[in-house]
Amino acid sequence: MDGFDAAVNMASGSGGTAPPLRILFVLGVLSLLPAIVLSATSFVRTVVVLSFVRQGIGTQQTPPTQVIVGLALFMTAFTMSPIAQEIQTSALQPYQQGQVTDMQAINLASEPVKMFMLRQTREADLQMFFEASNKPIPQKAEDVPLSIAAPAFIVSELTTAFQMGVMILLPFLVIDLAVASILMSMGMVFVSPNTISLPLKLLLFVLADGWNLVVGSLMRSFR
Repeated sequence: MDGFDAAVNMASGSGGTAPPLRILFVLGVLSLLPAIVLSATSFVRTVVVLSFVRQGIGTQQTPPTQVIVGLALFMTAFTMSPIAQEIQTSALQPYQQGQVTDMQAINLASEPVKMFMLRQTREADLQMFFEASNKPIPQKAEDVPLSIAAPAFIVSELTTAFQMGVMILLPFLVIDLAVASILMSMGMVFVSPNTISLPLKLLLFVLADGWNLVVGSLMRSFR
């Protein structure tokens, strides 16, 4: 409700557009909020890595998808809280006080998000999109347009998430191969390797405090 109240306050505050148009704009932004959360925050990397954990363990629906998405959302809120505070200070408060116009507030709010994305974006991905748009690469990060920073950020996040996913899957793959080899050597070809390997993988994950390692690594990767 706090976010909705802030949006209403923005709609009713002073600015360069009429109140009805301002309310329509705020409603449009709220409707795009899920897409913004998915594409401009740490959610992409987090939810992909957590999905790799479930796949590596071999449990089909444990933890459930709702739990994984919920954990990813809370981790995203924790990771993005400094960015949200910066937006509150640099854009929302001046807008509510009538110090900046609508477009100025939007530009001020998008700048911290863009800088966050650029810090997590690989140079090769930025270069690819600049070459595709036939634009020269700017010397300063502030000059990178949001239309290029956003897709480059998503590609970089997917690349990083898959790299972390490989590191997560390898220990589980070793267990699966070892169990399958042992069963084959014992002639137990009709026994599903997953029946034996699943408890072993769960035991390894619990003994290694896997969730703490995965969540901690994810949070440290955004520093």
